[in-house]
Amino acid sequence: MKKFWIVFICCVINFAHATYEEKDFSSLIKNSPFPEELTEMHLKLYSGYVSNTNEVLKLLETTKGYEWQAIKRRFSWEYNGMRLHELYFENLLKKTTLSKKSSLRKKIIQRFGSFDNWRKDFIETGKMRGIGWVILYLDNDKLINDWIDEHNIGVLENAHPLLIMDVWEHAYITAYGLNRLKYINIFLDNIDWQVVEKRYQKGKKG
Repeated sequence: MKKFWIVFICCVINFAHATYEEKDFSSLIKNSPFPEELTEMHLKLYSGYVSNTNEVLKLLETTKGYEWQAIKRRFSWEYNGMRLHELYFENLLKKTTLSKKSSLRKKIIQRFGSFDNWRKDFIETGKMRGIGWVILYLDNDKLINDWIDEHNIGVLENAHPLLIMDVWEHAYITAYGLNRLKYINIFLDNIDWQVVEKRYQKGKKG
């Protein structure tokens, strides 16, 4: 019985101090459609979000009152910053095409009238003023291009993110200046549609 409680307490301690681990996207440094220096900087920023998410969790264990509340409100910002970057990098790992026979492509055409219409809508969403993310969502069998302010404002509840594009300045400004449109077109020309298709199939299953 004593051994059981020792094991139980150890498990509780380990759970309480569980941390998020940084995913390895180092292959993007050579394979990304963007300049190596920009990609390296972007990956370092992602690493910071992972570290900060873990730091917030640690601080929540040791703070109280107003300070605890302020840190608690910060969690979704750091956490979403971590997860959105992971989804973004994953849909850029390699360039693949979206087959004309693809169920996702057919759904895009059904929803937007044509693939080009979808792309134009995605681009216009990405050109909006502000910092954040552009997401192609699947929600109840409906496709939606939408915008997230920063990391955590305007997230569509229960919708499945399929394609994620970072439109914070750090994603493009050191390479393309204020020409966000150039960055958007390079992004759209280098998507790993196999990853996006898998997300779509998973989203359809709920």
